[in-house]
Amino acid sequence: MPGPYKETDLTERVEAFLSDLKRGGTGAGPLRGSAETARETTALLRKITAQARWGSAGDLMEIIRKEGRRMTAAQRVLKIIREEYARSRGNSEEADQESLHKLLTSGGLSEENVIEAINELLTELEGTTDNIAMQALEHIHSNEVIMTIGRSRTVEAFLKDAARKRKFHVIVAECAPFCQFPNEEDTFHKFVSPHEVLPFTEGEILSKVNVHCPVFDYVLPELITLFISNIGGHAPSYIYRLMSELYHPEDHEL
Repeated sequence: MPGPYKETDLTERVEAFLSDLKRGGTGAGPLRGSAETARETTALLRKITAQARWGSAGDLMEIIRKEGRRMTAAQRVLKIIREEYARSRGNSEEADQESLHKLLTSGGLSEENVIEAINELLTELEGTTDNIAMQALEHIHSNEVIMTIGRSRTVEAFLKDAARKRKFHVIVAECAPFCQFPNEEDTFHKFVSPHEVLPFTEGEILSKVNVHCPVFDYVLPELITLFISNIGGHAPSYIYRLMSELYHPEDHEL
């Protein structure tokens, strides 16, 4: 079974990261943006892999699951562990289908190989913004009007890359007056007083209208025609296949 971590400071680092993650979600913490958060999360999981005591693929997955639940992340790293375990067995198709229960008692997983694979993931994450920006000219044309919402470094890089060769207009919506962005499905249903948008001093108008003031805008799935990732553009129907390539079905819920 999984043992204690080799380094006593590892738990403190995890706690510090979780604290930064919470504060970063409000814009007050040191973590900025989803890309940086993803890189920091992956780097921390790599450190856990290197410093935790484990004897099998199952042991390591249990440790990663435990910490991953707290970070609400880790599925990609779990997929890496499964793939490296499969390679160690010499049969990726058969081994990749093995359950977590069987993995718990199976040895033969190389820490060095897992760390190397996580390093490759980190390299991929570090180049994500540039790889997305390089596709800008395929999607943005001259004299178009582009509307985006909120601040995103990736979107900013995407637009700037296109602006090197083309002229177009950009409208940036900011979710005013709240300037908040949803991180879970239930928050889409949050409504507040419309006073910030239509103050009570406008009594004559208020008596004639019903005002609904949702905190967040919601884009219906059927209005989304393309997802752009670091490996290219994808139709919505392809996302399910992409998810199956990146994440194992047994790891969807940590």
